[in-house]
Amino acid sequence: MVAVLQKRTIRDFDWIIAVLAIAIVGFGAWQIRNAQPTETYWQKQLIGLGIAFVAMLVIAFTDYRRLVELAPFLYVFGLLLLVIVLIPHVGMKINGQRCWIKLPIAGQFQPSEFVKIPVVLMLARYFGKHRSGGLTTKEFMVGCAILALPIGLILLEPDVGQAITYFPLLAVILFLSSVRMWMVVAVLVACIAGAPLAYTVGVKTGLLRGYKLERINVILDPENADKRGFGYHTWQSIVTVGEGGLTGAHGSEFSQSSLKFLPEPHTDFIFAVTAETTGFVGCLLLLASYGLLLTRLINNARRSRDRMGMLVIMAIVGGLIFQIFINVGMALGMLPVIGVPLPLMSAGLSSVLATFIAIGFAISVQLRRFVN
Repeated sequence: MVAVLQKRTIRDFDWIIAVLAIAIVGFGAWQIRNAQPTETYWQKQLIGLGIAFVAMLVIAFTDYRRLVELAPFLYVFGLLLLVIVLIPHVGMKINGQRCWIKLPIAGQFQPSEFVKIPVVLMLARYFGKHRSGGLTTKEFMVGCAILALPIGLILLEPDVGQAITYFPLLAVILFLSSVRMWMVVAVLVACIAGAPLAYTVGVKTGLLRGYKLERINVILDPENADKRGFGYHTWQSIVTVGEGGLTGAHGSEFSQSSLKFLPEPHTDFIFAVTAETTGFVGCLLLLASYGLLLTRLINNARRSRDRMGMLVIMAIVGGLIFQIFINVGMALGMLPVIGVPLPLMSAGLSSVLATFIAIGFAISVQLRRFVN
């Protein structure tokens, strides 16, 4: 097997995926510098890129099937990390959320970003066996249980935005595992009918109150929202996006982000900064780069030699698409602000490293499609 890989490594290694990911991170570092010119976030992002690239190569040249076999151990280890982050004086509490662990050299480490990888491997291991029929109710419940444990711990942090990003991982795998249509219809009906019902019940019972309620109201009725209160984030993001026009506003020293009007411009609202500095053209090129990256990943999934490899890649694709959709929707004022980073663009070593590890798995599947 080693000999086969040595002959095919250079030819079959998907350099396009690697180059696209590196280019997006590099572009993101530029936007982070535009957003926070007096800070060192962009430099840390480039250092993180170097670390992430090495991690991607290590995963790419490791047989993904061996890692899938280790999924139960990695899953338990991930759950332990999520428990550790909840311990006072161990997990860092920022803005009311205990989501990070302080490391001596690497800085802040967010376990919930990395736990997505063992969750995907665990789901792929369980649903990756050869199938001859539709998904059973038992299998559906087991999949939900695998997802419920990490989500429950993440909600205790509490980090609702990060918890939501786990659902597409299971949804994609269930869809590709021949889930019965009545289950799909039931979930869709529940989501469509349940959203307004949950909103009404939440308001009347007081479960939905404070900033959570107001951020939803900003989306439902933006004209009457308090632009200096709970609607500040959304309104400033919309203004920042509008400043960019077609090709971007010139003179970053007078931008919304550098003048501190836009909150968290280097993380949650990096897309708004991109719109301001590069305009509609820059945003279109960024989304096209994401589209090409996702297309290459899907092609790798189609050429996978087994179901496990295909499910791993497609779950990664589903997670990336969901995060891109949520983050861009936040920046454009179409979705509530829930703190979901833009993959490869937002500042943060944990997010970049986790995404590159996921890409490494996709390349590993690509390299081994001819190996028995």
